[in-house]
Amino acid sequence: MSSRHHINDFMCGRIIGKIEGRKITHVAREFDIAHSVVSRLWKSFKTTGMCSRRHGGGRVRSTTPAEDRYIVLSAKRSRRTTAQQVANQFLAASGKISRKTVARRLKGGGLYARRPVVCVPLTRQHRTARLQWCREHHNWTEQD
Repeated sequence: MSSRHHINDFMCGRIIGKIEGRKITHVAREFDIAHSVVSRLWKSFKTTGMCSRRHGGGRVRSTTPAEDRYIVLSAKRSRRTTAQQVANQFLAASGKISRKTVARRLKGGGLYARRPVVCVPLTRQHRTARLQWCREHHNWTEQD
C-alpha cells in the first residue's frame, strides 16, 4: 500500500493561489507539504494551466460500462446460465471475452456463482425411509 496522500483539487487551487507572489518554500511550510510536491505542482500549473491530477495508467478494460450492464442484464434474464454461457452469448453479440472477465463483471453487478443452500439434499434412501416412517406412524394420536 502506498503511503502517498494525493492532494485534492481544492487544496491544489489554494496552493497555487498562495504561490503567486511568494516563495515555494514558504508555501510548502505553510501547508506542511514537501517542497518538491509544491514545486512540481507549480511547474505543472505553469505548463498546462491546470492543477488536477492525471489519471493513473493501467490496462484498458476489455468491456465498456454499457457492455458490463448488458452482461449483467443477460445473466439476470436467465438466472441459471453459467459465466461461460454468458461469455458465448456476448461473443455472438459483439466480440471476444473470457469467462473470467464475465465472472468479474457479474461480481461487480452483484451476481455471484453461489446460491444459498436451504436444506441438505435427500437421497433416494432418505426419501424411502421417511415415507416408510410416515406410513408406520400415520395412525398415531397426540398422546402417542
